[in-house]
Amino acid sequence: LQVSIQSTMRLFIAASLLVSATAFYLPGLAPVNFCEKQNAHASCPSNITMYVNRLDSDQSVIPFEYHSFDFCIGSEDESPVENLGQVLFGERIRPSPYKISFLEEQKCSKVCTRKYAGSNDENYKLKLLQRGMKLNYQHHWIIDNMPVTFCFVNQQNMMVCTTGFPMGCYVGADGRPRDACVLDPKFSAPDSYYIFNHVDIVIEYRDMSLDPNFFEDKVGGRIIHIKVTPRSIKHKSETSLDCSPEAAALPIGASETKAEITYSYSITWKKTDVKWSSRWDYILDSMPHSNIQWFSIMNSLVIVLFLSGMVGMILMRTLHRDIARYNQLDNEEDAQEEFGWKLVHGDVFRAPRYSLLLSVFVGAGTQLLMMVSVTLFFACLGFLSPANRGSLITFALVFYVFFGAIAGYVAARLYKSFNGIHWKTCLTMTSFLVPGLVFTIFFFCNVLLWTNDSSAAVPFGTLVAILCLWIFISTPMTFVGAFFGFRKDSIQNPVRTNQIPRQVPDQSTYTKPLPGMLMGGILPFGCIFIQLFFILNSIWAHQTYYMFGFLFIVYIILIITCSEATILLAYFHLCAEDYHWWWRSFFTSGFTSVYLAVYCVHFFTSKLTISGVISTILYFSYTSIFVFLFFLMTGTIGFLATYVFVRMIYSSVKVD
Repeated sequence: LQVSIQSTMRLFIAASLLVSATAFYLPGLAPVNFCEKQNAHASCPSNITMYVNRLDSDQSVIPFEYHSFDFCIGSEDESPVENLGQVLFGERIRPSPYKISFLEEQKCSKVCTRKYAGSNDENYKLKLLQRGMKLNYQHHWIIDNMPVTFCFVNQQNMMVCTTGFPMGCYVGADGRPRDACVLDPKFSAPDSYYIFNHVDIVIEYRDMSLDPNFFEDKVGGRIIHIKVTPRSIKHKSETSLDCSPEAAALPIGASETKAEITYSYSITWKKTDVKWSSRWDYILDSMPHSNIQWFSIMNSLVIVLFLSGMVGMILMRTLHRDIARYNQLDNEEDAQEEFGWKLVHGDVFRAPRYSLLLSVFVGAGTQLLMMVSVTLFFACLGFLSPANRGSLITFALVFYVFFGAIAGYVAARLYKSFNGIHWKTCLTMTSFLVPGLVFTIFFFCNVLLWTNDSSAAVPFGTLVAILCLWIFISTPMTFVGAFFGFRKDSIQNPVRTNQIPRQVPDQSTYTKPLPGMLMGGILPFGCIFIQLFFILNSIWAHQTYYMFGFLFIVYIILIITCSEATILLAYFHLCAEDYHWWWRSFFTSGFTSVYLAVYCVHFFTSKLTISGVISTILYFSYTSIFVFLFFLMTGTIGFLATYVFVRMIYSSVKVD
């Protein structure tokens, strides 16, 4: 027990050090210095490009590209190239029409005017704008690789800064304002939409002219924070703009087919002492506080210490006593008095039913386990921060593709130990079963997004690229791993397997499969459910997630908990003379995914405001992928831990 606790604490301390790694800014991203026009040069430009990204909503899973709505548009020639992760997440970054120059203030500058005279095409564009406002779609703008934030005081009287701001809002037919319309009493006309056609942008910068590192050159400053305040303004005309605080709002009735919207903006510059390396802090500080995370960690550690104590007691006391007793049975008469887990030594390594499928699942689970471990490790080092957009998914996909060799090797080694003869089927299923299921569901979701003209619809070329990664890289890597796995000698079991299977006696309630899986799944889920809330919130509520240090600690605790819970239950089953531990160990820890699925349903019904059939189908389709992959990963953790445990205990006893 003491050794187990010490090992757990070492892991906790080491992982805690990784939490501190999140304080460092992303390696490889250099700051950009900006100068005023008269001092601008190649390494210190004055013009600042603001980019627009997709619009999303907490009431719909379907995001849209900025140009899907009838906003003012910029030049397409300057659009940056998105990486694979950005494309898969539906990000579509385009240059905005807003002109910004360093330290040059703008006062009520016009961008463009959109007129709707009632034609079918114009009426469609206006209705699309109204639909976006009713569903509270949010803009996402970017300046100098920093999100433009919308800061406001929430109902708890706390300042909250979000990386998106609404395109407008809606006042119901009953006169009750919804969403952002509650922020201004001007928004009061019943059954009307208020589009935010004006933005006040405040850019905070750090003056670098006095920095001792830049004495030799005029370097201007660095952009630190960008905050926006959206407003709805009814301008006097498209040539006479009124951006004063007293300006009337611009209501658009739900039944109106004619409207004129003039878009405008103002820019104010403010000096700040905040360092460039700390410019993300104000966004991250407005996220849920870390004390909740530490409570989650301590809650998980209590579970780990409890399980470690149980497993430690079994390994150091019960098993030690059992092994010593079994090894003292020298004569045949004593041998007849065998009881407990030694009784099934002749059947414990008997190949299970559907051994081929088990081998494939364990191979796929090992591939996922390695991918998640390496990805989280790099995330803890800061390489996958929010500043490096799309990098998390890109890294994960690349690692998954190349770790196909591990899947092939593990599946081949395990299947060969079962004396399997259908090695070609094993190869094919390892390469295509799990990726094929995931790709089928993903393609189904993509068709739904295509039909809705969503920005999240993956282009055909990207789909072809994903298929090429799968067919031409992942599959050959799997074949290579399987080749080496089948070439190695079969794993030798520590005891011989009897020719005739032993009959399993009637089991008590707690040693039957379902109660064991219920108990084995609840403990690992108890370690992750708090962290799971933040993960789901970042995915579906579009919150920034950067707590990879905490996540890595929870991930290590999850591995320990799955392993210990499965070992504990496997020992009880073996003591009850039930040797069918292969699939049971996989399902025991894999049952955590069932609790995950239930929690995702609870999150959908209680935390989200998603409406619409398509959005609901998309949510549960993506959730099914997540749950299935989590089942494979956690099931593999429990299986491998139990496999090592069973081999260890049966190699420690004398068996004639």
